[in-house]
Amino acid sequence: MEIFQAALVALLMLLLGDFLSTFLYHVPEHIFGKFHTLVHHSKNRSFIHYAVLTKNPWVLIDGLLGAVPYFMFVPWLWTISPSGTILGLLLGEFHVVWRHSSVLDYQTPICIERICNFLWITTPEQHWLHHQDGKVAYGDIFTFYDRPARAWFRTLLLFKKKLRKIRTRPHPKFVENESLQSYR
Repeated sequence: MEIFQAALVALLMLLLGDFLSTFLYHVPEHIFGKFHTLVHHSKNRSFIHYAVLTKNPWVLIDGLLGAVPYFMFVPWLWTISPSGTILGLLLGEFHVVWRHSSVLDYQTPICIERICNFLWITTPEQHWLHHQDGKVAYGDIFTFYDRPARAWFRTLLLFKKKLRKIRTRPHPKFVENESLQSYR
């Protein structure tokens, strides 16, 4: 029973952490921020800069910001299963390193790729798609977050465009005063 509980806690941590990381950090950072996109998606990017290959502080900070949603659940999940909490953190970190192994010309074995596809787990090849096009292949760990994340991306992009229109539109009092002055 303890092993089952630990496995469920680990899975819950990965599901909740990936959800919050995707929808509260990753997608909004693509729309409103520049930090994540400069580190991971700029045209001049060098994949040597990944946290798994370098000690570049900017990459490490971006990685930590993406990991905060996982760490948020540690106090709660620890009360249910300390071993499951540790397992979830270890699996999450393993997945970070594994999904960035595509920079090393790694090819996922077909049998593992099939298992990952069946379980909706992001492979390095799928994650590489995201680095080629920041509008696709969302969900760091689970691929089923991709479609809702794309919809969230479009929603936030429309919101950003509306904000820009509001900011560039002249203030009504200013326009009114200007028109009155032109009649004088």
